[in-house]
Amino acid sequence: MTAVAAGANARRGRPRLRRAAIGWVFVAPFAVLILVFVAGPVLASLAMSFTDLRSADLRDPLGVDWVGFANFTKLFQDDLFLRSVVNTALIVALGVPLTIGLGMAAAIGVNSGLTRFRSAFRVGYYMPVVTSIVAIAVVWRFLLQPDSGLINGLLRLIGIDGPNWLASTTWSLPTIIVMIVWRGLGFQMVIFLAGLQAIPQELYEAARVDGAGAWKQFRHVTLPSLRPTLLFASLIGTIGLLFVFEEPFVMTRGGPLNATTTVSFHIYSQFGFGNYGYAAAMSYALFIAVVLLSILQFRLLRTDEGR
Repeated sequence: MTAVAAGANARRGRPRLRRAAIGWVFVAPFAVLILVFVAGPVLASLAMSFTDLRSADLRDPLGVDWVGFANFTKLFQDDLFLRSVVNTALIVALGVPLTIGLGMAAAIGVNSGLTRFRSAFRVGYYMPVVTSIVAIAVVWRFLLQPDSGLINGLLRLIGIDGPNWLASTTWSLPTIIVMIVWRGLGFQMVIFLAGLQAIPQELYEAARVDGAGAWKQFRHVTLPSLRPTLLFASLIGTIGLLFVFEEPFVMTRGGPLNATTTVSFHIYSQFGFGNYGYAAAMSYALFIAVVLLSILQFRLLRTDEGR
């Protein structure tokens, strides 16, 4: 009986193995592509961060020296890197709350009082998100011209002499932040609009029956219900702003005097200069910052069910 049972189990197991083998045959091409073009470069760049690889060493990669954590310790001695960290931190610290706050306000306005034109406003707010950054940069550069720009022209009407926005070490970074907030507003609005429409209306009806006004409804119904949406919006916004590159690259090239140089822009510059090992170390330092900030936001904004 034991031999018979073992034979029956073996016969039942063969179809499973056959199905698993067929599945692996279909998965194998994609798995190979991921290993070669994703996992391979990631591991190679990690190894690169512990070397002094430069563009001149590409002719003889085996002659590259292993420097351990020297590239990572060098980061704390690089004034330009520290300046880029401060600039990026300011962009995140100001850009994320502003984008989330304005996006939520726009979503509440569209969701509550503009039912008839909701789709038109949604498309209008979202247009900057899908528009080419180059086209947007050209328009903004015309608007910000010190002599002929629309913004300084409007300021002159009220007796204010506007600065050269993109050439000022004081105003260039705030200008970039305003542009980033304007571009990201539509994306955040769509996210919060979806979150608002998922809140059961019975909660608002119960709050109104208890005598809650608009502010108390927002504080005790809307905000708690939007907690998962806030977490998602905060994570996406923070990660996106930590990797800000296009805006300073197109608008100011990191200037003036590195006032708008971000970490991503500095990494790009170091790769351009051929300092591959050092640039890879900066990339992984930025990756660690993304992981730590993501963990912090999960702890602060996760719902009670996820605790």
